[in-house]
Amino acid sequence: MANVQVFQRHAHLAGAVKLEFVNGREGKIAKAVVTAISNTRRGSGETREEESTAIQWTLWGKQAENAAEYLRKGSHVNIAGRLRNNNYEKDGETVYGMAFTAEEIDYLDSRAESEARRTHRDDEGAPSGGRPTAPAVNSRKPRNARQPAQADA
Repeated sequence: MANVQVFQRHAHLAGAVKLEFVNGREGKIAKAVVTAISNTRRGSGETREEESTAIQWTLWGKQAENAAEYLRKGSHVNIAGRLRNNNYEKDGETVYGMAFTAEEIDYLDSRAESEARRTHRDDEGAPSGGRPTAPAVNSRKPRNARQPAQADA
């Protein structure tokens, strides 16, 4: 079965990350589901319309755990992953479906925005999922300080 690469740019999360632990080949593994919505504008002038695309993505392992810890409703992300057929038989008829699995997810919010969203959510009395509200440690270098993929010879 062939996979199709899917990119969703400049999306925001429509709700909280749903984290659960499922049985895998080597024991329990984290599985998270996020719904990301991206908006595109089509047309020009008075005929310009906004079109929203919502995709439900599945994340696995450490990527799922990190998403549950650092992302909230409204968080901005870029997601790249794959699409595959998820067809099955039910009562003698084929039910057609699709599954989106995230391979990469970029967190686009600044640390301050992320903390503000986390604090606001916790102040409303919403459950924080038992996660500590300590500041996230940003181990990524600023974009201008990163090394290029290939050095010029």
